[in-house]
Amino acid sequence: MAAKWACGHSNTVLSLAVSIDRVVASGAETGELTVWSEEGCPLQKLQLDGGEDVTCVAFSPVCSTRLYVSHGETLSVLDTRTFREPVENFSVNKEEINCISVNETDSLLAAADDSGAVKVLDLESKKVSRTLQRHLNICSAVAFRPHRPQSLVTCGLDMQVMLWNIQKARPLWITDLQQLAQEENDVEDHQSPGQLFNPPLVHSLSVAPCGNIFCCGAEDGKIRVFQVTGTRFEDQLCFKGHIQGVSQVHFLDQELSHSWLISGGNDGRVCLWDIDREMRQQQKQRPSKHHCLKKSGATSFKTKLSVHQTTEAAPRVSSKLTIEHGEKVNWLIGAELQGSRVILVADPTSSISVYELGEL
Repeated sequence: MAAKWACGHSNTVLSLAVSIDRVVASGAETGELTVWSEEGCPLQKLQLDGGEDVTCVAFSPVCSTRLYVSHGETLSVLDTRTFREPVENFSVNKEEINCISVNETDSLLAAADDSGAVKVLDLESKKVSRTLQRHLNICSAVAFRPHRPQSLVTCGLDMQVMLWNIQKARPLWITDLQQLAQEENDVEDHQSPGQLFNPPLVHSLSVAPCGNIFCCGAEDGKIRVFQVTGTRFEDQLCFKGHIQGVSQVHFLDQELSHSWLISGGNDGRVCLWDIDREMRQQQKQRPSKHHCLKKSGATSFKTKLSVHQTTEAAPRVSSKLTIEHGEKVNWLIGAELQGSRVILVADPTSSISVYELGEL
């Protein structure tokens, strides 16, 4: 059973964040913003002007009292010690902001919006340093990579995943998930005539603590794991994580040598995955490209399909833990509170659910 944090909001909770000092912030519909103690007691509440939904909250990685908030088209900076009004407001995005991310040096903030643009704000000069404009539809998520403060990943409802360097005006690498999904279907030959195809609109992404592994959750219920090498990334693992769209994915802050992932879906489930273990299993079962070519006598395109076929033919990935939460997951995040590792879950209710993970 989950513990419930109540009395912090009167509307649906949409976003969550945890500071380095284990203070929790939550944003809700109609501009509600609350700061919680690690025991789950509301410390302070604020109603933001304008009443727009608080779509994302993020603490500074170097200053535990500095909180960044997106609501409507506005970015606000707050000090949790004087929680009366924003210290600063920025209106740099033209449409509603869906996600924000702060790099590990607290020097840059990226804000992804409904136009498909990502505005990168220089927090020292307080000016937009770069506009990343390549998504053709809503840009749903953005995340800076740990240990690489100039590098970030974006995804969107155009089914595109992109790797960027802030110094460049164009993405370094793009992967089209619709094309990947079509190749998987062609190889598996599972799609019968007339079957409805659920497009992999990308809702969420998260980067592992190592900075070289990241994953995306999509509308087709699949979780895709990618590995970055230099200026490109390649798909390493793809599995059906949920029976409906994957609304949230989040890597736990574990030691750099291991990657634990939590996911939440529109199916009301919360799952824990051992990504390292599954990637090792896939590598053992995946033949080399030379072997694929020798076996099929195929072109490089068929070699690519052969790799996907091996991945899909592997045993189904099993979650280490599945929680039947029962409500659509709006946001989830892992944290260590009161000496225990927990998952915080926001859903269409006005409360926050807390699940204990125990020892991993």
